[in-house]
Amino acid sequence: MPFVQDLLARFRQTVTAYAGDEALMQAGVSAAANVIVADGEVAGEEFETALTGVMASPILEKGYDVLMLEEALYDAIGRARTRAGRADNLRRVAAIAGRLAEQRESVFLVAVDVADHDGIAEIEHVALAEIATALLVDKTLLLKAVPVRSKRL
Repeated sequence: MPFVQDLLARFRQTVTAYAGDEALMQAGVSAAANVIVADGEVAGEEFETALTGVMASPILEKGYDVLMLEEALYDAIGRARTRAGRADNLRRVAAIAGRLAEQRESVFLVAVDVADHDGIAEIEHVALAEIATALLVDKTLLLKAVPVRSKRL
């Protein structure tokens, strides 16, 4: 029976990949946007890292083209400029809390990559903690698994 369940899960994932997984895409761009805006600066390198990270998902790569992802990321950054918008972004992140750990961790690690351009500042650690809570992942454990630079304040 586990074989059949695994087969059905893979089939669902393949179908979702080609149809586009809106919730996963929104979670990825929203998490990245909250980190991008956390320090008050929107750097081009952070935007490119976010876009590259979101596109690294095989599900999103098949379901969305670069322009669609860029537009979604710009929208998420626009939302992240206000408290209400950041809260909306966190709701979009939390929408995938029931997903496989691999997908949730992937979204979190994209946000970490975005934060880690010059090391992770304290304000970015706060944003990452909020994202980890929304995704039901262990921030400390994931940061230990993937070395990051620390930013001098």
